[in-house]
Amino acid sequence: MGEAYVRSRWFLCVIVVLVLCGLFSPLSAQSRSPKNVQVALRAKWELLSKEWKDLFWDFVESWIHAVDLNSDLRTAQDCLKKIAEHGKSLLSEPLASVFEFSLTLRSASPRLVLYRQLAEESLSSFPLADDGGTSEPSETAKLDISEALLLGKNVKSPGNKCCWVDTGGSLFFDVKDLHKWLENPIDTKDNAFQYPEIFDFDHVHPDSTAGSPTAILYGALGTECFKEFHTALSEAAKNGKAKYVVRSVLPSGCEQKTSPCGAIGTGDSVNLGGYGVELALKNMEYKAMDDSAIKKGVTLEDPHTEDLSQEVRGFIFSRILERKPELTSEVMAFRDYLLSSTISDTLDVWELKDLGHQTAQRIVHASDPLQSMQEINQNFPSVVSSLSRMKLNDSIKDEIIANQRMLPPGKSLMALNGALLNVEDIDLHLTKFRVLRWVSNLEFRALSYLFCAQKLRVRLFDMAHQELTLADQYRKLKIPPSTVRKFLSVLPPSETHAFRVDFRSDHVHYINNLEVDAMYKRWRSNLNEILMPVFPGQLRYIRKNLFHAVFVLDPASPCGLEASFPFCTIDTIIALFENNLPMRFGVILYSSKLVEGIEANDGELPVARLKDDEDISSLIIRLFNYIKENHGAPTAFQFLSNVNKLRMDSGAEDSPEVHHVEGAFVETVLPRVKTPPQETLLKLEKDQTLNELSVESTMFAFKLGFAKLECSLLMNGLVYEPNEEALMNAMNEELPRIQEQVYYGQINSHTDALDKFLSESGVQRYNPKIIADGKVVKPKFVSLCESILARESVLNDLHYLHSSETFDDVKPVTHILAVDATSKKGMKLLHEGIRYLIGGTKYARIGVLFNVDDDATLPSLLFMEVFKTAVSSYGHKKGVLQFIDQLCSFYEKEYMSSSGATENHQALIDKVVQLADANGLPSKGFVSACSGFSAENFRGYLKKVTQFLYRTIGLEFGVNAVITNGRVVRLFDGSTFLSHDLHLLESLEFKQRIKHIAEIIEEIKWEGIDPDVLTSKFISDIVMAISSSTSTRDRSSEGARFELLNADYSAVILQNENSSIHIDAVIDPLSPSGQKLAALLRILSKYVQPSMRLVLNPMSSLVDLPLKNYYRYVVPTMDDFSATDHVVHGPRAFFANMPLSKTLTMNLDVPEPWLVQPVVAVHDLDNILLENLGNTRTLQAVFELEALVLTGHCSEKDHEPPRGLQLILGTKHAPHLVDTLVMANLGYWQMKVLPGVWYLQMAPGRSSELYVMKEDGEGAGDTTLSKRITIDNLRGKLVHMEVIKKKGMEREKLLLPADDDSHSNKKKGSQNGWNSNILKWASGFIGGKEQSKKDVSSSLNSLQKPGSGGRHGEKINIFSVASGHLYERFLKIMILSVLKNTDRPVKFWFIKNYLSPQFKDVIPHMANEYGFEYKLITYKWPTWLHKQKEKQRIIWAYKILFLDVIFPLALEKVIFVDADQIVRADMGELYDMDLKGRPLAYTPFCDNNKDMDGYRFWKQGFWRDHLQGRPYHISALYVVDLVKFRETAAGDQLRVVYETLSKDPNSLSNLDQDLPNYAQHMVPIFSLPQEWLWCESWCGNATKTKAKTIDLCNNPMTKEPKLQGARRIVAEWPDLDLEARRFTAKFMGEDIEPQEQVALPPPEIQKPAADYSAEDAESKAEL
Repeated sequence: MGEAYVRSRWFLCVIVVLVLCGLFSPLSAQSRSPKNVQVALRAKWELLSKEWKDLFWDFVESWIHAVDLNSDLRTAQDCLKKIAEHGKSLLSEPLASVFEFSLTLRSASPRLVLYRQLAEESLSSFPLADDGGTSEPSETAKLDISEALLLGKNVKSPGNKCCWVDTGGSLFFDVKDLHKWLENPIDTKDNAFQYPEIFDFDHVHPDSTAGSPTAILYGALGTECFKEFHTALSEAAKNGKAKYVVRSVLPSGCEQKTSPCGAIGTGDSVNLGGYGVELALKNMEYKAMDDSAIKKGVTLEDPHTEDLSQEVRGFIFSRILERKPELTSEVMAFRDYLLSSTISDTLDVWELKDLGHQTAQRIVHASDPLQSMQEINQNFPSVVSSLSRMKLNDSIKDEIIANQRMLPPGKSLMALNGALLNVEDIDLHLTKFRVLRWVSNLEFRALSYLFCAQKLRVRLFDMAHQELTLADQYRKLKIPPSTVRKFLSVLPPSETHAFRVDFRSDHVHYINNLEVDAMYKRWRSNLNEILMPVFPGQLRYIRKNLFHAVFVLDPASPCGLEASFPFCTIDTIIALFENNLPMRFGVILYSSKLVEGIEANDGELPVARLKDDEDISSLIIRLFNYIKENHGAPTAFQFLSNVNKLRMDSGAEDSPEVHHVEGAFVETVLPRVKTPPQETLLKLEKDQTLNELSVESTMFAFKLGFAKLECSLLMNGLVYEPNEEALMNAMNEELPRIQEQVYYGQINSHTDALDKFLSESGVQRYNPKIIADGKVVKPKFVSLCESILARESVLNDLHYLHSSETFDDVKPVTHILAVDATSKKGMKLLHEGIRYLIGGTKYARIGVLFNVDDDATLPSLLFMEVFKTAVSSYGHKKGVLQFIDQLCSFYEKEYMSSSGATENHQALIDKVVQLADANGLPSKGFVSACSGFSAENFRGYLKKVTQFLYRTIGLEFGVNAVITNGRVVRLFDGSTFLSHDLHLLESLEFKQRIKHIAEIIEEIKWEGIDPDVLTSKFISDIVMAISSSTSTRDRSSEGARFELLNADYSAVILQNENSSIHIDAVIDPLSPSGQKLAALLRILSKYVQPSMRLVLNPMSSLVDLPLKNYYRYVVPTMDDFSATDHVVHGPRAFFANMPLSKTLTMNLDVPEPWLVQPVVAVHDLDNILLENLGNTRTLQAVFELEALVLTGHCSEKDHEPPRGLQLILGTKHAPHLVDTLVMANLGYWQMKVLPGVWYLQMAPGRSSELYVMKEDGEGAGDTTLSKRITIDNLRGKLVHMEVIKKKGMEREKLLLPADDDSHSNKKKGSQNGWNSNILKWASGFIGGKEQSKKDVSSSLNSLQKPGSGGRHGEKINIFSVASGHLYERFLKIMILSVLKNTDRPVKFWFIKNYLSPQFKDVIPHMANEYGFEYKLITYKWPTWLHKQKEKQRIIWAYKILFLDVIFPLALEKVIFVDADQIVRADMGELYDMDLKGRPLAYTPFCDNNKDMDGYRFWKQGFWRDHLQGRPYHISALYVVDLVKFRETAAGDQLRVVYETLSKDPNSLSNLDQDLPNYAQHMVPIFSLPQEWLWCESWCGNATKTKAKTIDLCNNPMTKEPKLQGARRIVAEWPDLDLEARRFTAKFMGEDIEPQEQVALPPPEIQKPAADYSAEDAESKAEL
């Protein structure tokens, strides 16, 4: 008390003294009052959602039947609480807290936008005419629909109706009409009729049955019509009359017809959360600020008050004001002084040294460490001074340094339950209940979205929600809490793990052996040679069998003889062998004809043998084996080559004939034998040994799984396409794996490399559905945990079959066969399953669920009943497997092959009795089951089964599938699935996912469970439930050993023994990632209450401030929902008490898929100087989420990515809404989209003429014309697509040279084709639809306007970029100077990322007034390309890195002109200039201003040596021949060079200028005449009169401010400036004010520096 009293008295004395001195008078306080900044981000759409996927239908029923629903719901907050109350009643903690947070996030909004799109398409399919009938939509209506799709607009209420049902053939707006349809639905067998498509994200009523007529309800919960339709359709679903689907839509006009809560948020844009806002301290060396008076703009709501409870320099002002309220003004003035005096962007070196350690100390010692970390790193410039004065504890410093011996200083890592997260990509939106809520006032047009899972970019709350859900389920399974954490920490298998097919056998025929053959004796045998560096493409010749290339082929098939056009497989092998390629070559031969016979005979060898003329392949194999045995392998391979040679010489196009084979044999053997080969041929026909070898070879290939693939290449067991290019790629991919094992001594001179690889990761069979391309196919997993927990689940009533003598053993692997017993395919699967068990397995069991339509015949139903009885009653008996196998064979023969006996079921009963007696099973039990059999009851059971398969597994009627511990493998027609494949599934799943789970379960000490319940079936069910549920998580397979790091002094440890979530993290608190992580961890701590172990890892020796910005991460709260009305304000970023005299620049830190732009900003967000705000207390800005970015990678197998491939995206009815092309860099492409269901396809023209897409997923291998893409969240999507060339187009090139005559003719004839339409549609990838309309409007107006109609000739396209009000002012002047010097039409292209809202408002009117066109364009920075941090460098990058993709493909040439340039000549002259076939044209730097010689860095050192006499060009003006630029892949080459150089912070100081100059040898530059660009900094005054453009270059010597230099250097600049300002003022409705000069200090004249390297990077800036 005494200390506090003394301190309080001292403080009052300070205040009195300061007041007496007049320092803090009220007047002074008013003029220097602290200023704030507020930012919001909103979506383009609106809506409030209240859906959660798993509990959707329970919530709907609860809400509809609530009695007091509308009572006391007067505000938005009341509604939110009521919705949360209903939802939380269905959940246990902590899931209930997560649900409440997900509501504030409004995370379902993107899903609701998607529903709008589908609703629009539903209504447009049946357009309503005025008379109530239907009519064809007009062209205007079609455009309106397209606009609605692109902008996410809400549908209009059709006929004042708020709900309707779409059945595919009709729309029903009245429940009575729906009832009539339900009584008599349309016959689905009519091929002309199709039910509406159902998607994975749809809510399908749980009682719906597969195969029932589909009825989709469009409407909103809370409307009366929704309740009526829901009641009718729910009842219909229960009765099997409809498959009921709900899509939530509230049409505009229906807001008054819903409940008070139903319309909340529907009228306003959604304010988003889940992003960061940065206010960075800006370097003002060149004082590039606009001196125009700041205009008064719209005053936005400023609801925030300052938080006085936070400590400021040791004072807590809330307590002081409580004690001395009469001194409020003086106290607050003193607080403002303290705040402004703490701002620092520089410190002395000795103060910086331990700053990171001091920060860690303050965080660790704080009462709330997470809050302390967030306050420090988000307000760092204000707290750095006090941090630097803190006394450091040596224990903390020593521990941090010790930890940094194990990981790099400043490195940040984070793991959730052991799974590593990418800290760079973490954000709220990447979460299942999308923590991503909308951030500050960034006007985001995106709805709050629902659920959905996608690629793990780090959906922090998504992952937390998954973990909590699983933990809740595991506890219900009676699993102890300590074990639950172990299960949640199980990592998925590594995606990089490659499975190899174990092909080791005598049936592999090698042509060479590097370790034995004489031809390799001169090669070195030292294995370490493989580690030696070599030139690119150079091979290492080592006498060791390291690479085994084995081709599996049918020697008589076109594939085997001339596989993979244009190579002949055998000839390729021989050629590579003869050219001494350091690789061992071999073949496995088989007969396709014999394989067909094996498949027809259920996997066994057929009894009847084919003749030689019917099975040429077997004949070739026999002769090959003979020649190899008697004359050696090379001769045998030559024989195969001769077969193909004779076939081609005779002109045969198909398989060779017998005489070709015999002729090749004679030709091959004749020089090597004394007796005539013809006699040998006759003997070989009857040689039984060779016949058996041929059959065994075919059977071996069949069992390996390659017989159906025609030709395959195995590189050390990894599967590739069988051609030379794939072979070399395979060798290059395998090389680093071998090098690694040689380096670590795992492979030495005595190791058999092939045996090692195949023993460690070999599998006995290849099945593309299970393994493809050497890696496990991305499988589909479903969780069976909920089904196990459900009391009346089909799984709990399911009995299993086991291998003999293993009935009582625990089976960790469970195969559930979904079988259509009325199809041969289904019975084949059942047969294979039984044979799999008969063959024996210790680890697996099989359960069978019959996926049969309810119109199955009586014998089929009886067969299934007998099967069910055998498994449930006699599954433990020894003979049950043989009984079922024989019963299946009889059933297939009698009831599936013979149509006449299908209804005679007595024969089946008799056979059952006979087989039961024969296999030692009691026949009485079967007789009893058959006599009491009720077909109706069994159909009821089948309905329950099919509902389970449809709802849980996703299988329709009649689909056969294998579900292995939750992994679903669907069997399509034409696919083969054998007992060998079940063994393969068992092996892979057990090894990868199940084994560890089973081991954990073995160690459980079960408590509270009846010992009689702990049977092998119970344990096996638990293993199945846990392994299936953990496999559904999308998480990283990488982990880290955080426990190795010391955490006694420098770590934050938050314990929570009851939590299922544990977070390990290593954080640099003074880093950009630390700024975001601190906020996210606080949110997680609040809603999930995890245990945490956070090891602080700051940089140990700082030489500069690590953070020079203020940062806020925007998170939604309950307070965003109004407590007085139904308004939803949404979250905002609020910066209180920002420095007044520091220039700040605003940046948004948004998730990668977001494209945002400012829409409300009165002030210059690039140059924020708060002392200029006057009486305005808070600077406010609103941003908008304009679109999401759909990105992808396009590949062509065994080829480079198809550079230039044109892609279009749209809906089924409007297929071309947006477009783009594929880069060579990783085959990358991107498009702008909103949430919706979209279809991606190749554009009409050359792309679609040459290529088709390959199906992915389970249908891999097939081709398709389009790819469906669903965007139902705010994470965008990453799409991987593979294309292949059409047959006959393999030699064709996608991009033809521009001078190709045929191409030119095609181009002239295709002006109405796709390319000419890009300007119309490219708005989706470039500008917005809204902007497209402005563009068209401005074009039309310019033609009609008297002053602009005189422009004629070819259009000039000019490209520029500007950021900040000053450069936008320059940009208007540049536009005027261009227009005043040409009579030709001009179109300007502006990068809109950084344009202010005012400029975007003014430019359409300016275009109309002066008669020019314009387009706003953008391109999202690719995630794989090294990203710049500073806004200025990002702008420079946009000038050069994306020229090939940022413009429409129809644009052929463009000129870049700097915003601060004044044009004095007709730009048409430059536009028409011949660039001599070069893609770029720049002006070289002047060299006649001798005062600047010391700054001409390109004439000395590195640049002089690198340029080798080439000129160094200035980037303020350049021409791009886009046709040549794309044709030569110049953009791809520049990006490669950039990626290489940009990671070095000392490279590319002036990025847009250094990059093209550095890459001149790759991307040649045409040097423009010197007069095309004059700049005072580098050019002498003698040449100024000839200048065609004048650029206001920065002067590194004088550092003269831009405006001052503009008025001095360019005579016409003041007049152009005045004209532009007058026009802007006229449009804005303001009076133009006298020009105010910014008070600037006189420029200091500096002497030329001798060493350019010391110059600041910005001194070279052209912008």
